Amino acid sequence: YKSMGFSDEDLRKPIIGVANTWSEVCPGSYNLRSLAQSVKNGIYAAGGTPVEFGVIGACDGTAQGSEGMKYILPSRELIANDVEVMVQAHRLDGVVLLGSCDKIVPGLLMAAARLRLPAILLPGGPMQGGAPFDGRASDLTSLSEGCGMLKAGKIAPDELDALEESCCPGCGSCSFYGTANTMCCLGEALGMTLPGGALIPAVYAERTRMAHRTGEAAVRLVKENLTADKIINRESISNAIRVLNATGGSTNGVLHLTAVALEAGLSADEVTGLFEELGDTTPLIAKVNPASKYNMEDFYLAGGIPQVLRELSPLLERGALT
Repeated sequence: YKSMGFSDEDLRKPIIGVANTWSEVCPGSYNLRSLAQSVKNGIYAAGGTPVEFGVIGACDGTAQGSEGMKYILPSRELIANDVEVMVQAHRLDGVVLLGSCDKIVPGLLMAAARLRLPAILLPGGPMQGGAPFDGRASDLTSLSEGCGMLKAGKIAPDELDALEESCCPGCGSCSFYGTANTMCCLGEALGMTLPGGALIPAVYAERTRMAHRTGEAAVRLVKENLTADKIINRESISNAIRVLNATGGSTNGVLHLTAVALEAGLSADEVTGLFEELGDTTPLIAKVNPASKYNMEDFYLAGGIPQVLRELSPLLERGALT
């Protein structure tokens, strides 16, 4: 550390890892490099010392339709393993987990549950919707629909070209309620993000402010010894299952929540039982694309996960730590 310019005073402070899945491979990861700087500023401001390290993060959407898809689910385990190795090998006091996409977020949450150290998740935020197409704001799935419509003779080639240019207007996780945004929402429901941390769009200034506050919170977690195993447990998994059902989230949420719960010490039978029990008693209170025309920015502006939790309040495990 001294050879990299850290001072004695820096090294007397809590050393907070910043596990960053930034890459130029996909838009969901593209803004994480700038957010990492805001996280580090927050850590410094709160009296900690940040040390950033890189973690892989593959994109489901890019890999679809090729041999690449066979590598996507295994990447989740690699992410969890890599974060564990870096944090444990370097004896870090806590860790901020930066990620937005399908297998990346559950991999980070699995690592948090496994490490039993202070940990907090910061999603990069969803993408805004693109130009209107077929009755709603367009997104990545619109391009697939457009290819089918071109083949069926319903649109012209130049219309498909225009859609390609406009359906993904900037960085962020895909603007529909697929696995990526589902897992960010479940991360918030678990108590592993700050309130409102899941759905602030990637390009909003509030996302940058959330990054700064997340860095500050990471130092607070270390000072209070509030470790991830005190947050990820049966009660918070129950709350996440409620939110998954109440918002019609991705069916992959079942796969990933079960994996996170196993890292937290729950059994597969226990988690399956919770899904069966809670699914029967949880109302559907939010419908987001593909269940409706509304995208993630609309969901955020309507109150996002904090509003969902308020609506579900009588059904939640309200004693769960966050």
